[in-house]
This record gives sequence, structure tokens and C-alpha cells, in this order.
Amino acid sequence: MIFIDLENKLPTDTDIPNWTPWTQAQWDAWMAKSAQLVENLAALDTAGKCDERNALIDANSAHWGALKEWLLALSAGKCWFSEVRELYSHYDVEHFRPKKEAKALDASLRDGYWWLAFDYMNFRVCGNVGNRKKGGWFPLKDGSLCSTAAARCEESETRYLLDPIDDDDVALIAFDEEGKVIPIPGSSAWEQERVIETVKRLKLNEHAPLAEARRKVWQQVDRLIDDFTKAKARCGAGNNPAAKAKLAEVRTKVRKMTNPAAELSAVARWCLLVRNDPQLSRLVG
Repeated sequence: MIFIDLENKLPTDTDIPNWTPWTQAQWDAWMAKSAQLVENLAALDTAGKCDERNALIDANSAHWGALKEWLLALSAGKCWFSEVRELYSHYDVEHFRPKKEAKALDASLRDGYWWLAFDYMNFRVCGNVGNRKKGGWFPLKDGSLCSTAAARCEESETRYLLDPIDDDDVALIAFDEEGKVIPIPGSSAWEQERVIETVKRLKLNEHAPLAEARRKVWQQVDRLIDDFTKAKARCGAGNNPAAKAKLAEVRTKVRKMTNPAAELSAVARWCLLVRNDPQLSRLVG
């Protein structure tokens, strides 16, 4: 999982790599249609026509689908949760807060966040391996406020699931050398629960090819660290052109692997940072 600056990177922006910006008129039209759709949903909800409300959401899936390529461009074509391009299967535009019904930790159901069905700030890119497993799960901590259409308070909910657009959430994720997602050392009991629940709901460890790919990245970075350490020692005795060339080669490879556009860059970064070596930390791209 990597941080995605969804709030400040609009489809009209010209600095998003591999994205052809929308005109302001296109974006305004998309937003206007979203507002109209939500107004229609509210009317159906007020009339108690929940089935029709949900059918209207389904009938307009192409509306959020129109943003899929922009959402993918924000992550260099990677799933926002798994940080891979192919191993987690095809991409879905996932609604972070479920649009029709929400499932609690005990599997009980409550009404979904239908008013966010066409809100781009509720959209995430997720491989369908994780999206199908997550489904409508959106558990809240016991005693949490729960947002409703009549009393919206999403920002005050105490949610379990980690969100890629929340930098603090992303910072709770760490990895082990076997390729498993783990809570960052030193995190609180509640923070650990959140990581564990997110991993379970999105199959971030259960999907074997994904864990194996992380393990291979860890091993590759480990080898580069060994090469760096040996070359650095050889330079310590005096000028050594071959060793300096090796250092330059290792730096290039490490910076490429830790670049946010690279697959599983978070794993590569953690493998470096866990060594707690200032020289190695400076290699992070």
C-alpha cells in the first residue's frame, strides 16, 4: 500500500504521468452529473424506494468507470492496496465506503453510503482479488460514530480498514522477509487490529502469488544491500574505481526499486529502512 494524493490530483492536472488531462468543462460536466445522480438517489431514499435507489447506482457504474484511467495514472498503473499491476488480477474502481450496504465485524448489515456512490473521493483502484473478498465489509470500532445520509460524519468514524489516501494509515504497514504484510513495530493494539483486519479483508497475505512476489523483492534488496556494504568497505581503504562503480550500480538499482512508480516499492523501502542504517536510508528513491 502506498499513499495516493487523491484530494490534490484532479483529472484536469497536467503533471500526472501517462495521463491526458481533461478539460475543465469535462470535469465540470462529470461533477454536475454526479450531483444530479446523488439528488435522484436522495429522492428515492426519502420515498423509501431502496431497491430502486440501488438499481440506479448499478445502472450508472459507467460514470465512476470513466475515472478509472485517471485513478490508475495516480498510482503508475498499480493497485492502490497490493501495489502490483498484474498479480492481483484485473482492476476495479472500488468504493472505499460501500455504496449499497455495509457489513460490520459481526457480519450484521447496515445501509450503505449511497450518497458517496458518485463521489470521486470515495473511489479507489483495487485488483479484483481483494475487491471481491472485501465486498461490502466496512467495520467500525465499537462505540464509533456512524455516518448516515441525514447526519454525515465520515471523518469522525473510527474505521478498521486502512485507506491508501490517508498517509497515517499507509504508515502503519510493514513487511517481513517472507513477504507478509505486518503491523509496523511499535504500533498500538488498535492500530495492529486495523492492519490485521485490512490484510484479511483484502487477501493481502492470503493471495500466495502476491506474498511470493514481495519475498522476491525483499531478497533482491537484501542482495543489493550486501553488495553495497562490501563495496563501501573496499572504498574505505582508499580510491577504488571498481568499488565506486559497484556503489553507483547498486544505488541506481535501489533507487529504481524504491521509486513510488515501481511495483512493491513499499517492500523495497521497508527492507532498507529496517536496517536502521543512515547510509542505506539515503538510497530510498
